[in-house]
Amino acid sequence: MYIESLVLKNFRNYADERFEFSDGVNVITGMNAQGKTNCAEAVFYLCTGYSPRAARDKQVIRYGQDKAYVSGNAKTAYGSVNVELTFYPDKKNIRINGVETLKMGELLGNINSVFFNPEELKLIKESPEDRRRFLDISLSQMNKKYFYALQKYKKILSQRNTLLKDENKDLIRETLPVWDAQLVKYAAIVIKERNEFLRLLSPFAAEAHRFITENREELEISAGYRYGGDENEIARQLLSDLAESTEKSIALGYTTIGPHRDDLRIKINGEEVKIYGSQGQQRTAALSMKLAELEVFNTRFHEYPVLLLDDALSELDCSRRARVLERAEGIQTIITCTETDDEAFTNRKFTRFSVCAGKIEKRE
Repeated sequence: MYIESLVLKNFRNYADERFEFSDGVNVITGMNAQGKTNCAEAVFYLCTGYSPRAARDKQVIRYGQDKAYVSGNAKTAYGSVNVELTFYPDKKNIRINGVETLKMGELLGNINSVFFNPEELKLIKESPEDRRRFLDISLSQMNKKYFYALQKYKKILSQRNTLLKDENKDLIRETLPVWDAQLVKYAAIVIKERNEFLRLLSPFAAEAHRFITENREELEISAGYRYGGDENEIARQLLSDLAESTEKSIALGYTTIGPHRDDLRIKINGEEVKIYGSQGQQRTAALSMKLAELEVFNTRFHEYPVLLLDDALSELDCSRRARVLERAEGIQTIITCTETDDEAFTNRKFTRFSVCAGKIEKRE
């Protein structure tokens, strides 16, 4: 899978530009605040429908304009695809191969990507919510069933939590079983897909980490929850646990168990990276997980997604930068950085774009 072209109109600081990418490594260079990250953000939008940095879609509209437009043409193992997004102050329109769709789920899976920038350190350093977000973004691109089950689970969970805050405790006890029967149906899908994803991801991440660190460190990723089996078995286990936790949930006013409480355990050489890892170890662990994500995509679909490395190499030493670039061979990669004159890029073939103030100054 690779993106042939990307059109940006009134998107962030781009007035009207067109990127023609190669199917290998593409490097976008320029000084800070010139539009490098905006390009990577636009690609991620085409893949997932949302931004890794904007709280609201309208923030991407160029100052003084009433709308923004992003279009991408891609080649996949299953044919060509065109995705268009038009941003208005109050909505976002999606067109796939010229056909408008109102469902975000229909966008997912047309163009897949793995995104990494310095903010992705949250995957290691911050809350369980950030690690669940990693799972959800990847799995939603891979599996529309997962995406829709997750949306339905969140909706029912919100309704269940509202009920738990009701002052009529007898009503809560009488009504909860109805909500629980619906909740576990979708929770089981979410848990089963996460289990399978982690079964594939963990060995790939360990191998990628060994490669980047030249066998000096061992990365271990495991699930911080206990449900296993098929969807029916998971649903039965969770339904039983929800019943047992009824009084605790009523007392606290929220649901205390389920996939919304999931977490990952991430260790290097047996130690928790979040607690004991250095900044460099945390960065390398997060990057290893992203490289492993590429392999999971390839295992499932027999093609790699687009790899987006937004200012992801600047904090690595030259040796690790070179090894990351080596792993990117054969995968369309879009890299943003300030310059390419270090040893990591020496004797490597890549297409370079130089951008300044939202304009492509040079392609070579």
